[in-house]
Amino acid sequence: MPKNRSGGGDPVRTLELLWRAAGAPEPPTGRRGPRQGLTVDAVVGAAVELADAEGLDALTMRALAQRLGVTPMTVYTYVPGKAELLDLMLDDVYGRMELTPFGPDEPWRDRVTRVARDNRALLVRHPWIAEMSVTRPPLGPGVIGKYEHELAAFEGIGLPDAERDTALTHLLGFVHSTARAAADATELNSRQSDDDWWAEAGPLLAQLIDADRYPLAGRVGEAAGAYDPDAVWAFGLQCVLEGLERRAERQAGEAERR
Repeated sequence: MPKNRSGGGDPVRTLELLWRAAGAPEPPTGRRGPRQGLTVDAVVGAAVELADAEGLDALTMRALAQRLGVTPMTVYTYVPGKAELLDLMLDDVYGRMELTPFGPDEPWRDRVTRVARDNRALLVRHPWIAEMSVTRPPLGPGVIGKYEHELAAFEGIGLPDAERDTALTHLLGFVHSTARAAADATELNSRQSDDDWWAEAGPLLAQLIDADRYPLAGRVGEAAGAYDPDAVWAFGLQCVLEGLERRAERQAGEAERR
């Protein structure tokens, strides 16, 4: 089970906190009270900053308290635990995404491409999102607003509602997986570049790998070269778009035959 996942906290308390802007009160502060001016928004903002800088593994309630200059118990008066905090963080960054309205005559492929690119850019700014499992997303205003906007990208494609949701899930899954792989590659290259690794390991590999036994691996590997996140992204996105188009065409054909 993933260590960092959404939807893992108290569902009622999480929803109350997610929709606090709609009138839910700030949590009680206890007998001693928190630092003057501290709010749920401030706690979530500090958590996002910490995760942006150091990743989710570094995000603990103690580390967050130190960043805020309060005791861990004070943080708990605002957020019940890390599970609820993760939901609040995700909804917060989604709520602050710039969602440009789609033009009425804009082709659906352009709209879907923009959704993919916007999410890729978001994951560059907040790479910890790709570390989270979001099978059960937090249903706060940020998530719902993003979902509403992105569903509109598939308007006119010809998919039924259930498949429109699945198509969006498929697209975002592709974005998340490629973003995670790109981040891993960047981190690895920061320690040793691909060129340096091949310069060190290449001569030994040439002795160990029998070209007659692995002809495809040798030929294709040489043609592909080092891992290129941008090339993988461009090719994969094209495959997703073409797959959706073929699916929609088949749906339209089946509808005509009924």
